[in-house]
Amino acid sequence: MQLAAGAKHPIYLIQDEVVQILSRLGYTVRTGPQIEKDWYNFEALNIPPDHPSRDMQDTFYIDDDHVLRTHTSPVQIHAMLSEKPPFRCLAPGSVFRCDSDISHSPNFHQIEGLLVDKKVSMAELKGTITFLLGEMFGSSVKVRFRPSFFPFTEPSAEFDCSCPMCSGKGCRMCKQSGWIEIGGCGLVNPRVFEAVKLEPNTWQGFAFGFGLERMAIIKYGIDDIRLFYENDLRFLRQFNL
Repeated sequence: MQLAAGAKHPIYLIQDEVVQILSRLGYTVRTGPQIEKDWYNFEALNIPPDHPSRDMQDTFYIDDDHVLRTHTSPVQIHAMLSEKPPFRCLAPGSVFRCDSDISHSPNFHQIEGLLVDKKVSMAELKGTITFLLGEMFGSSVKVRFRPSFFPFTEPSAEFDCSCPMCSGKGCRMCKQSGWIEIGGCGLVNPRVFEAVKLEPNTWQGFAFGFGLERMAIIKYGIDDIRLFYENDLRFLRQFNL
């Protein structure tokens, strides 16, 4: 048995939907290598040598200078080094971390967005994310932002949406909270601009990112991330009817 010609895995269906929605705001896709130099994966993103995410239990090291990328943020570094701003880009792809359970996989998929321009605000970032989630899950979905910390953004926030399954009333999907965590975002840290030789007094930016598996789980009501990788045709064919 096999999937029909042209059929897609549910993760890539979600990826295509996100790209299509954000292309309406001027975003275009960039790609990059899955084996990255330490500088692109960590240092250029203001992640110092003693940061916990560099520990062996989180990162797959190829050698002293190369890792399996832990996020798609290195694609943003490549873009800022090779392209003249202003620009808006999306970086979808596989990422790797030492983690495996019912809600985590050592190989999963992310999509990240980056906007670089001369005048950028947190309000514009919030509007972009609110637009995306409204298009993905319906206009009735509410979005909230919580202060957080990421080395490569300042200020930083995590964003949630009201549970599309129960309309925020509380259910198994949202663990009775009414809210589901989606991803992280923030204004680009000036140290990142300095690393890629962009003048932080001239250029500003914002970035956001989230896991595609997380979005697929919410969109399709799936309760175990491992179902995406078991290649059970009975499961996969549900998304290509």
